Amino acid sequence: MAETFTVRAYIKGIDLTPRKVSVVAALVRGRSVADALVILEHTPRRSATPVRKAIASAAANATNNHGLDAKSLQITTLSVTAGPRLKRFKPHMRGMALPFQKKTSHILVEVSGVEKAKKKPATKKAEAAKPAKKEEEK
Repeated sequence: MAETFTVRAYIKGIDLTPRKVSVVAALVRGRSVADALVILEHTPRRSATPVRKAIASAAANATNNHGLDAKSLQITTLSVTAGPRLKRFKPHMRGMALPFQKKTSHILVEVSGVEKAKKKPATKKAEAAKPAKKEEEK
């Protein structure tokens, strides 16, 4: 049986709260990459776009950099963690200012699959078919 390999892709500092992104991530966790991309294309949430881009990036890394078969790719890990929070103030009544935090998140996608079948090198029939050149006499 072919050996499976795991490839990672990170997206850091998304300007969406981790709670909102993890709702979308739960929709596609554990599915095949092709199914996940179709589901996320038709998900009407703002957080579907960065999750879809992270999965597509992991799939591209797996096929182009590591030589894995695109049809065999499965999402093994899809985690959303909290990023740094930006502390801001909002104007309020009577000259006051109320603090609030802009939350960010990080997405980690791990994709696993099997290697593509290696092509066998071409045989050297072409060299045998060529007639031998006559050596020039001096």
